[in-house]
Amino acid sequence: MSQQLSNDQLTAIAQQYGTPVYVYHAEKIKEQYSKLIHAFEGQDVVFYYASKALTNINVLKYISSIGCNVDCSSVNEVKLALHAGFPAKRIVYTSNGIAFSEIEEVQSLGVHINIDSLSNLEKFGKKFGHSYPVGIRLRPNIMAGGNLKISTGHDKSKFGIPVDQIDKVLTLVEKHDLYIHNLHIHTGSEIKDVEVFVKGIQVLFDIIPRFKELDSIDLGGGFKVPYKEGDPETDITLLAQKVKEAFAAHPNPNGRPLQVWFEPGKFLVSGAGYFITEVNVLKETATTTFASVNSGFNHLIRPMFYDAYHHIQNISNPAGELKSYSIVGNICETDTFAWNRQLNEVREGDLLVFYNAGAYGFEMSSNFNSRYKPAEVLVKDGAYHLVRKADVFEDLLRNQIMVL
Repeated sequence: MSQQLSNDQLTAIAQQYGTPVYVYHAEKIKEQYSKLIHAFEGQDVVFYYASKALTNINVLKYISSIGCNVDCSSVNEVKLALHAGFPAKRIVYTSNGIAFSEIEEVQSLGVHINIDSLSNLEKFGKKFGHSYPVGIRLRPNIMAGGNLKISTGHDKSKFGIPVDQIDKVLTLVEKHDLYIHNLHIHTGSEIKDVEVFVKGIQVLFDIIPRFKELDSIDLGGGFKVPYKEGDPETDITLLAQKVKEAFAAHPNPNGRPLQVWFEPGKFLVSGAGYFITEVNVLKETATTTFASVNSGFNHLIRPMFYDAYHHIQNISNPAGELKSYSIVGNICETDTFAWNRQLNEVREGDLLVFYNAGAYGFEMSSNFNSRYKPAEVLVKDGAYHLVRKADVFEDLLRNQIMVL
């Protein structure tokens, strides 16, 4: 049975810690990770949690405790992962348009590194040669994902080295005697069709024979999770079968079995997250009834940035008559969470919960309008743990320097 926090639990958390508040359910994260482990049982597959989805240090510690590794997109995410207790060998860092000095700093920390540009690959070769194993992020020129903003493998994407520049890569490898141990591709997020991953693998099979020291292939992440009833989820069991079949049909010609890496982020933490808000004001107009909550896209930007859907429930009046509401925020900007959504009758003071809020919720939040960032609470073994305090006024002044 899927792990789910009850209305009573969410109400109790809101009463104890105030609103708005993010809530994360540890056992749901474990449930999602178990799906992956079970589906790929018997295969040499390793999972790296894409920490950009949610970097709260307690969440990172919990993910480490259940055996998952971690994927980082910045040197500071690497440092957070190390702080959370991940050993360097369980951390992979994939660069994206960054200064070479950051790659140098990451290299000093001893983690796996993927490089996404010819420029930085050459700089890496000049400095480290064959002394440090490195991976290459390739752009497979495949369009995939639920929104262009989260599609990263198409032919106009900034991510990775285009596969049609592979000869330039090989020239640098030979010139600097680079030790290439991993090839990485990531086509996007919200991928529901496993054939997208198969296409990526097929692209790699034409390239793998040209790298003699490969020991792993990184297929990225982007697994689809359902945000609304009837939404599909990436068929992990089918994906595991397709991966197994593909590598069985194309053994590494260099004689070394290749370990396969995946980087699930949203898949692990999205469904574990809840965002609880309180209704400030009801405003009836000729076209709709607005329910204004004590939040905005400064706390949850996905609906405005990606046109993303989040299921919303009135947990204060779950048996109330269904009516139509437009759920909006309280900042001085258009911040519509939902337009003409059917909800149980909403009253001022009611608690509205946004579901599937664990990924790219708090992580993309800001202090726009000088509003405070919300608290975060972790629920584990039925107990509630405050894992980040809500901002206070002093947090708005931190790092500012008074000169006038």
